[in-house]
Amino acid sequence: MKITPLDIQQAGFRIKLRGYDRQEVDSFLDAVTEEYEGLIRENAGLREKAAEYENQLTELRKKEATLNNTLMRAQDLVEQMGRNAQKDADLIQKEAELKAEEMTRMAREEMAAIKREILDLQKQKMLFLEKSRSLIRIFQRVLELEEREEEKGGSKDKSDEERDDNVRILKPKT
Repeated sequence: MKITPLDIQQAGFRIKLRGYDRQEVDSFLDAVTEEYEGLIRENAGLREKAAEYENQLTELRKKEATLNNTLMRAQDLVEQMGRNAQKDADLIQKEAELKAEEMTRMAREEMAAIKREILDLQKQKMLFLEKSRSLIRIFQRVLELEEREEEKGGSKDKSDEERDDNVRILKPKT
């Protein structure tokens, strides 16, 4: 049971013949005592934590000073490295320009070769399309002939038809 200062102020005890009920007063005092002891322990714990935090704060301030010094040194080092990097970058740029010229020359040669290949592939495509059209025409003619034969009433049994189809497919008319 948590007791607040308001609880203590408003605590009322029954009056008996010789005063307050002793048992009620004793139990209330016991509760107040427990609560007060808890507060004392909590206060002591908080004081210990505050001392720990003060120590940590002191340590952190020392680390901060060390980090600031380190940061200043690092900035000096970065500036020096920047100057050196600029020199290296200039050299690399000159080398890159020479390589770029060489790569451009090679790319032009390669582009010319690719253009030739594209022309060859276009020719092959046209030949393929023409051959495909020719085959389609042949198959259309074969189908037309078969339809005419069926219209004439020439009924063959299925095995003969399949054999004829296979022969026609294997030996297209040219």
